Amino acid sequence: MRVAAARAAVHAAKEKVKIDLFYDVVSPYAWLGFEALNRYKTHWNIDLHLKPVLLAGIGKHAGTIPPAMKPNRAPYLVKDLLRSATYFNVPLKFPSDVFELMFGKGSLIPSRFLTAIGLLYPALLEAASRQLWLAAWSRDEDITSPEVLAAAGLAAGLTPETLAEVKEQMVQPVTKQRLKAHTDEAVGYGAFGVPTIVAHVGEKPALFFGSDRFPILAQEINETWMGPEPGVENAKL
Repeated sequence: MRVAAARAAVHAAKEKVKIDLFYDVVSPYAWLGFEALNRYKTHWNIDLHLKPVLLAGIGKHAGTIPPAMKPNRAPYLVKDLLRSATYFNVPLKFPSDVFELMFGKGSLIPSRFLTAIGLLYPALLEAASRQLWLAAWSRDEDITSPEVLAAAGLAAGLTPETLAEVKEQMVQPVTKQRLKAHTDEAVGYGAFGVPTIVAHVGEKPALFFGSDRFPILAQEINETWMGPEPGVENAKL
């Protein structure tokens, strides 16, 4: 208790390190990174900014080929994701049609939904993002459908009235512009996929890609990596 209190006191006296997390809910690896960073908000001296983006837009700018499109890598990704989900204690289950989720229907609609929530009710953005990942990557639901979006929004804390506001906000130019701005911002930092984490420390922002770079991120911001669930035993989402 004394060590924790001392650490908290030191953090309170230091300026928080701004961390940008660029993510897209069609990416299961982004889910793992998202959960880890949110768990560390009370353990690291950070100011976390959640920024939904369009993974397809980042890939187009960077000229990257989706890993699942590489013949020798696709089978590995299935095994790696299941191992990683167990490590991070995230209830990930593969949807019945991964390619339809990621490349057929895509993420424009859910990304605009989250962007609208970020504009109107930013305190609910974390919960809404998590609910969409649970829908797509745990329950095999269509996150482009109005019914699934509504259920996710309500589960995250929206009311029927505020949900209606969010739905209206989704099609507004400011929402489309915000989503594009976040995507362009990630590209500007050098992003080529998600999750992309940018730590604003020192003279130049430091970019980290993937859900396996947290020990190095911790070193960069002078913090300690304590595993995927700091201070938590047997937690379930």
